Amino acid sequence: MAPNVNHTATLDHDFHIMVQIDMEMEAFNSNWTHCDYISTFLARMISHNRPDSVLFTNLFSSALNELLEITFRSNHVGGTFVCKISRQGDTERVELTFTCSQDERDFFKQAVARLRSSRAEADYMDSLADAAEVGRDMLLVELAVSYSAAVTLTTVGDDTITLTVDLPLGGLTH
Repeated sequence: MAPNVNHTATLDHDFHIMVQIDMEMEAFNSNWTHCDYISTFLARMISHNRPDSVLFTNLFSSALNELLEITFRSNHVGGTFVCKISRQGDTERVELTFTCSQDERDFFKQAVARLRSSRAEADYMDSLADAAEVGRDMLLVELAVSYSAAVTLTTVGDDTITLTVDLPLGGLTH
């Protein structure tokens, strides 16, 4: 049983919640195309007031789709999946809260730690040259390098984590 997650709170009160979806993990993981459908829908929902809404939609949808695919690959079928989008100025915050195994929590902890290493950008550039060696954690590194994303991870309960990604995309579309 997943812990009770407070869906109305954000990590930073300066961010204002724009939209949130809650799904059962089993439903989310039942079809790979959910990643594309959800990212496209949410990107269109939040881009209406950006100066170049088409460009913003494309950038945000691409970044969110990568995050959803990382979540999808956790393959955990119990509990809930929450995707919350908040905004502060030019930055969109994506908070993905989902249940996962201890191995998956360890993977996400290592991936976030890799982002903070001095080799993150070099590792990403090396992965571009050798696509056969691209690990799932490189998707997070790509967001950090290509989108200037800030990524954090918090543990919500024994089997639930929140992956928080701040995407300063609004400044790219001015």
